[in-house]
Amino acid sequence: TKVKNIEAIRLGQYHMDCWYYAPFPDGYANAHTLFFCGYCLKYMRHHATYIQHCGKCTWHQPPGREIYRDDRASAQDADATPIKVFEVDGMLNPLYGQNLCLLAKLFLDHKTLHYDVAPFLFYVLTEENSDRPGFFDVVGFFSKEKDVCMSEYNVACILTLPPYQRKG
Repeated sequence: TKVKNIEAIRLGQYHMDCWYYAPFPDGYANAHTLFFCGYCLKYMRHHATYIQHCGKCTWHQPPGREIYRDDRASAQDADATPIKVFEVDGMLNPLYGQNLCLLAKLFLDHKTLHYDVAPFLFYVLTEENSDRPGFFDVVGFFSKEKDVCMSEYNVACILTLPPYQRKG
């Protein structure tokens, strides 16, 4: 295991301490804190750049096809928030897939895929941002290879981001 190179990230409203090394490009690889847009997952070194980006970013959910939604959550439980799951094709959205993998590597020691995302589908779980209705924050994801026989491995990677872990 390589030594952790990024100390923390900011993703939306959450500040998270990183757990493991991740192979970010030069210029980002040794930043103390990286700032991730909660919607397009673009990462930045400086808070001012992050704030500027957030004011201009037109995304409000992951790219790809919405494959599941549960709007009933808010009607059944006042504390629950609506959720959606998006299927993101790594071939059609390579930058998003790469950024999702780099984000995951900060919290998974044995994640190996970072840049060759074309053969993968990513299933991204989101929940509606309570302060910004209609905006869906990434909770976690799993990925799988597109062309793997059903008898082989089904899931390549699975991650729940730290702020959403241990919630039952």
